[in-house]
Amino acid sequence: MKRLILLAFTALACSNDPAPTNLPSTLYYPPVGPQWETVSPESLGWNQDALNELYAFLELKNTRSFMILVDGKIAVEYYFGTHTPSSPWYWASAGKTLTAAMTGIAERDGWLAIDDKVSDHLGAGWTSLTSAQEDAIKVSHLLTMTSGLDDAANGDCVSPDCLTYLAPAGTRWAYDNVYVKLQDVVVQASGENWNDYFTTRLKQPIGMTGTWINSNDLSIYWSDTRSMARFGLLMLGKGKWGETQILPEAFCAQATQTSQPINKAYGYLWWLNGKENYRLPQLQLEFDGMLIPSAPQDLYAALGKNDQKIYVIPSRNMVVVRMGDSADGTNFALSGFDNALWEKINAAVN
Repeated sequence: MKRLILLAFTALACSNDPAPTNLPSTLYYPPVGPQWETVSPESLGWNQDALNELYAFLELKNTRSFMILVDGKIAVEYYFGTHTPSSPWYWASAGKTLTAAMTGIAERDGWLAIDDKVSDHLGAGWTSLTSAQEDAIKVSHLLTMTSGLDDAANGDCVSPDCLTYLAPAGTRWAYDNVYVKLQDVVVQASGENWNDYFTTRLKQPIGMTGTWINSNDLSIYWSDTRSMARFGLLMLGKGKWGETQILPEAFCAQATQTSQPINKAYGYLWWLNGKENYRLPQLQLEFDGMLIPSAPQDLYAALGKNDQKIYVIPSRNMVVVRMGDSADGTNFALSGFDNALWEKINAAVN
């Protein structure tokens, strides 16, 4: 196990109990660069033995880095093996939430509306559907995974010949990489290069590092761990960074609540805990209960392949980040690791 870079937690218990009432009214936002305020474990009274068990568990589960922010300050920052604070790693599908954020920013900038037809921006023929079927797909359907396109037929391919009809838009939820067409929508609507628009509107203002790397038809974000934590903090702050509203507060609220009636545990490319049922990638089954039973009910999450995680917990003023290889077997988003990890966190903070 590699050295602990920074260790501290909040004394608030991460349980499913009602939200505490003594949370601070403001968050700390780190400046651009390496400076970032911390809190100490001694002042917060955490269980050091349980914390050590948490780190051992993380190492056993192929973790490369792990962070917890409390009130915006670094409470835990831990790196394993050869991974360092400057090492880049892929967000996988956790980066879908970056695309959702840029869609909200483009709407704020007046370039598009969530209820726009996708064909308003991409033109006719962006799929293999009939004109009527294609015109029924809105930006909102890409944000909520309800386009009705055949997810089994396209895989990572989002060219027109791969995008075929399966169901009317809005009637079927399916985890599908066609969401990436939102990036094309933003580009066409704004007239700006995707990377440039992302950099000026989101990356630079909150001090993120990293880059988009193309893989087949997909664009995957790579960054250091702190950049992932910065984005989680932006969401915890309801889109605000310091005194600047980066992402519209109303869009943040919409993105992190149930977005359609089919999968109640899904917002605008964010996963939602605390719902009575949920659906998972690659399946057309509904499962009873919460997404992550051991986690706080108000948690929402960016989940990526092989257990890339951003958890945001408003009731605890907390952000948790995990980067690494798959904890167990290959997975697309949620895995059994999520619940096991929260059991370890709960043991450490109780």
